Amino acid sequence: MRKTVKILHSIAAGGLVGGLLAYAVLLLVAPQETPAAYADLRASIALLGNLVLLPSLAIALVSGLVAMVVHRPFIDMGWVWVKAALGILMFKGVLTVIGAKADYAAGVAARMATGEAPPDALADLLALEWGTLLAVGAIAIANYVLGIWRPKLMRPLPSDAAPRRAG
Repeated sequence: MRKTVKILHSIAAGGLVGGLLAYAVLLLVAPQETPAAYADLRASIALLGNLVLLPSLAIALVSGLVAMVVHRPFIDMGWVWVKAALGILMFKGVLTVIGAKADYAAGVAARMATGEAPPDALADLLALEWGTLLAVGAIAIANYVLGIWRPKLMRPLPSDAAPRRAG
């Protein structure tokens, strides 16, 4: 069970980082010259968020928490708790900003393509999107580093050691 959870967690983490990289590549190199092309880009990003990023993140987060249950020593390790906290931050970032804003931007881009919205309707959103994408990417890399490096952030007391009193 432990190896299965670890493999699932690793695959999901790879899907998450790959999805974030694909998102950035789409923003950088996809055709955006016409409103229709931009609307297609936004639809692709929304699809990527819904089919790759959100499921990968959910699986990575849940499998990480399950790993703590099936391998009890993880509960006493500080790096595991830091990874859990960072995972929750990533989930919030992906879910609320990347996932929701990508869907919103796809709708606005479609309205831009039909002339219902001005051409600069997404300018502010794009800056926020890049900032969030970079922040979530940095958190994902930090989680990778913690999972490989496994620093001793907290040292638990042995269960049979009682605190000693001075004097």
